[in-house]
Amino acid sequence: MVSPVKVLILQFASIGDVVLSSPVVRCLKQQLPNAELHFCTKRDYKSIISYNPYITRGHYFDDNLYNLIRQLRAEHFDYVIDLQNTFVTGLIKASMGSRSYSVEKQSFRQWLYIGWKINALSEQHVVDRYLATVQPLGVENDGQGLDYFIPYKDEVEFAWLPTTHQNDFVAYAIGGQHMTRRLPTARMIELCRKINYPIVLVGDKKDRKAGDEIVRALGEKLIYNACGHYNLNQSASLLQRARVVFSHDTGLMHIAAAFRKKIYSIWGSTTPQFGFYPYITPHVRLEAPGLGCRPCSATGSDHCPLKHFKCMNNLSFDFEVKELRTKKKNFE
Repeated sequence: MVSPVKVLILQFASIGDVVLSSPVVRCLKQQLPNAELHFCTKRDYKSIISYNPYITRGHYFDDNLYNLIRQLRAEHFDYVIDLQNTFVTGLIKASMGSRSYSVEKQSFRQWLYIGWKINALSEQHVVDRYLATVQPLGVENDGQGLDYFIPYKDEVEFAWLPTTHQNDFVAYAIGGQHMTRRLPTARMIELCRKINYPIVLVGDKKDRKAGDEIVRALGEKLIYNACGHYNLNQSASLLQRARVVFSHDTGLMHIAAAFRKKIYSIWGSTTPQFGFYPYITPHVRLEAPGLGCRPCSATGSDHCPLKHFKCMNNLSFDFEVKELRTKKKNFE
């Protein structure tokens, strides 16, 4: 009997980064003989990997690094794949005593781009950089894009939605990790009015207030505020059922990409040039061109450094959602 090749994948960064790691998981499992894959991430992201059939076991970081390392060392991994390459993941790798491979970071190039607006970033999507990490193991990109697996219990039925949204709807992921990655609420209202089609707002409890403001402005016939009513997998199910998806630069955008949805991605202080745009799915980038202050951050911040927030306030909504052209109705 051939012993399994035990591989540990490290990725703690965010919901989006965990989803963007899914091609590495799939390609390793399908291309590395006898691979037994373990995925280590934050416990908050457990629901993302728990139902992935390519993952043998999940390990979760609960702010006690010593206990986590002790648990991981007991597994005796053959390889460690570090898709984050930070101080913490470096400590984990050093403690394993296994052969390791780490993603190439572009920290200096990002610094040049943010601080001096010199774009020396590679043209690679971050997924391709992740996959380059496992090339020494003979693993190649299969070109199949992202994965996201929803358990049956979390599949949202159309009948669970208001009657105005049961036949068809557009999903709008209104959240964002930081303020400068989200449209101001008044501009969200403007965008929803522009779309003029039944819209399901998707997000967590922190997004509920903005969603309620949008409902008050446009009415329940047009807007259903699902923010905070559904868990992450159920929110993913809503994206899967949507005709098209609008999203800020956030993890839900990457989940929508896993379902090959047409995505209208909205960019503020961050830019697609960092390599986190929707992967292998049709998409339109909505951003304010020609601003000398963009990008002001690689991950976003809680305020506009120049206090004008032109990247979102000046963003044009002069576009047509062609996917709605034949079914457009007036819901105002």
